[in-house]
Amino acid sequence: MPRPRPTLRHVAVVTGTRADYGLLYPVARAIDQHPALELRLVATGTHLLTRSLGDLAFPVAAKVTMQKRGRVGRTHDAKALGRGVSGLTEAFAALTPDFVLVLGDRIEAFAAASAASVMGVRVAHLHGGDRAEGVADEAMRHAITKLAHLHLPATPRSARRIVRMGEPHDTVHVVGSPAIDELDSVAPASDAPRVLVLQHPIGDDDGTERKRMAATLAATAKHARLVFAPNHDPGRNGILAAIADADVDPVEHVPRRRFISLLKAADVIVGNSSAGLIEAAACKTPCVNIGPRQNGRDQPNSVVNATYSTRSIAAAIRGAERLDRRRFRHPYGKGDTGRRVSELLAELDFDRLPVRKQNSY
Repeated sequence: MPRPRPTLRHVAVVTGTRADYGLLYPVARAIDQHPALELRLVATGTHLLTRSLGDLAFPVAAKVTMQKRGRVGRTHDAKALGRGVSGLTEAFAALTPDFVLVLGDRIEAFAAASAASVMGVRVAHLHGGDRAEGVADEAMRHAITKLAHLHLPATPRSARRIVRMGEPHDTVHVVGSPAIDELDSVAPASDAPRVLVLQHPIGDDDGTERKRMAATLAATAKHARLVFAPNHDPGRNGILAAIADADVDPVEHVPRRRFISLLKAADVIVGNSSAGLIEAAACKTPCVNIGPRQNGRDQPNSVVNATYSTRSIAAAIRGAERLDRRRFRHPYGKGDTGRRVSELLAELDFDRLPVRKQNSY
């Protein structure tokens, strides 16, 4: 006779970077506060390389080492992915979650979805169906979609892409972006610079990434600015070299609420982060989006695109400053994503969400 399921549904929320944790936090908090759910936070990726592990607001149920300090590049990412699949398999075996929740398209999310799917654990995927080139983001995001059982896209356009990929309509729920949750509770910073610079590599060699970042730094040199360190994708060392060439001290880590307070008060955010397209629009802050990293993502009317040249970026900054902030609109929801996700996880009928998957076409 089968053993009855426990009353509480256990949800393993997997976070790999300070950026994804900032988005996952309101979802994790809603899960933690829901009477029918139990949160089990799993930390991996660059959390174990930086100070950001200390910023996690919930007890960490498991830590899984993937990246190794100082080793950056596609080969090292592939090796980290293998370590992640193995380590997360052990973590999930010990935690016995009913759901594994991941966000986006990075190797940490892909490792978690791969391990859970093969183990027969239901995968819930936030921000699936988006488009953005990144490094290998496009391929990994859609691969996670095919591994996932419950789809939680941020926009209707992303939801339609998921359905076109063969996922059943009744497994796709548009919930908005968790990046919008709780923004209203953060006041603008009184000490914000005019320009925030947040530029990540797109996987090219260090020399190319160095030249691209040099153009961005030259275009913003006359403005009061704050330059953030890039993520740990291939090409990171080139961007750091350009920052050193400009004699700038980059900010390696800022807590989420501090970042939002700076974003609200800044005149413009410059670079290629998704925060420029999502959070910035909700904060009524213009964005200069450089290069192809965000190609295909839903772009609000707060975005001015630029190429990797000092002249193009400087012109885009001038254009962004002329935008009417009162007219900014975005498609990323109303700021209630955490609540909506927790309710879905608690109320979904498992019989209608089978572990075995089949394309709908």
